[in-house]
Amino acid sequence: MPTEQIPVKIQTRIDQEQRESENLASYGMRSMDSAGRVHTEEEHPYRTAYQRDRDRIVHSSAFRRLEYKTQVFVNIEGDYYRTRLTHSLEEAGIARSVARALGLNEDLTEAISLAHDLGHPPFGHAGEDALRALMKDCGGFDHNLQGLRVVELLEERSPQYPGLNLSWEVREGINKGRCPLIRPGKSGDSFPQPSLETQVVDVADEIAYDNHDLDDGLTSGLLREEDLLELDLWREAHNHVAHEFGEMDASRRKYQIVRYLINRQITDLLHESAKRLAEFKIKTPDEARRWPQRVVSFSPSMTEIRKPLRRLLLDRMYRHYRVIRMANKAQRFIRDLFQVYLEKPEQLPPTTRRRMEEQGTERAICDYIAGMTDRYALTEHQKLFDPYTRV
Repeated sequence: MPTEQIPVKIQTRIDQEQRESENLASYGMRSMDSAGRVHTEEEHPYRTAYQRDRDRIVHSSAFRRLEYKTQVFVNIEGDYYRTRLTHSLEEAGIARSVARALGLNEDLTEAISLAHDLGHPPFGHAGEDALRALMKDCGGFDHNLQGLRVVELLEERSPQYPGLNLSWEVREGINKGRCPLIRPGKSGDSFPQPSLETQVVDVADEIAYDNHDLDDGLTSGLLREEDLLELDLWREAHNHVAHEFGEMDASRRKYQIVRYLINRQITDLLHESAKRLAEFKIKTPDEARRWPQRVVSFSPSMTEIRKPLRRLLLDRMYRHYRVIRMANKAQRFIRDLFQVYLEKPEQLPPTTRRRMEEQGTERAICDYIAGMTDRYALTEHQKLFDPYTRV
């Protein structure tokens, strides 16, 4: 005897927006309240505005290139170390957890997280420093503003508009207050702070790269655990792990300590942010934007206890002679490429040459180099400067 088939209710965009209205805190950004896109589009039947933004980001060329753009260690140093892609995914996981616990919009938070590094050039901060110096008389270079250029102009997906046509709220998150970003229909608005979702992404970014740089630093040998034991926060984590698990090999101990540190900082962030939301009586997304200081923040005690850890990373890892060597080498690659393209722009692809007419020569070259991966930049340098390499 055939069983009766139970009808399945497909969750539409309207259903999901209704769920947001019911479940998010009053200060969480609802997708139905989005200020919209620069180029008007029909809403999707099954995805909210921020879900569409997230998907557009993940399917973009710039996002895929993050796999071969590095944080601290240049790509050729090894496959273990974090790249911009792995960092973005790890940071997005932290940000989603915080957003969920605070009643914020997870989809918006995730979209901003996945897009926040799209404007980074090859070779980490060394590449950014090189482009900033090269562009100082031509409008400068900032990876956040470059991220905006990527999603608003450089990505080519639709025949109807340039860029990805993301919602204003995601673009606000990428911008991080670097330049005025007019909100459609409310041109008079000016906010000292970005959205709460963006604030979550900013702090999650700090948590992710500090703790994962500790991991990479220990793995590379640039940091030693005996040096880290001088720090109160690391010693607290070390003692907790030793008490809970007892003796273990160095690799497992490192993993458990970093895991403890991340959890400790997230817990502090949640409690301090919840306290501020109540104390400041924040009721709406725009009230948080208008507040004179950040609402999502660590407690004063956590801020203080993190300072020595960040100082140690700066002094013993980022300023380690091996890292300095990698950075200087990377900057030479960037300068060489920029100069040879400037002298002979005919060597650039047709799309970049066309952009020169609209954006200016230096800006078009900057866009081209900023979009490169570490591997592509190294190969391009070899093609242009090694006489024995085929072009």
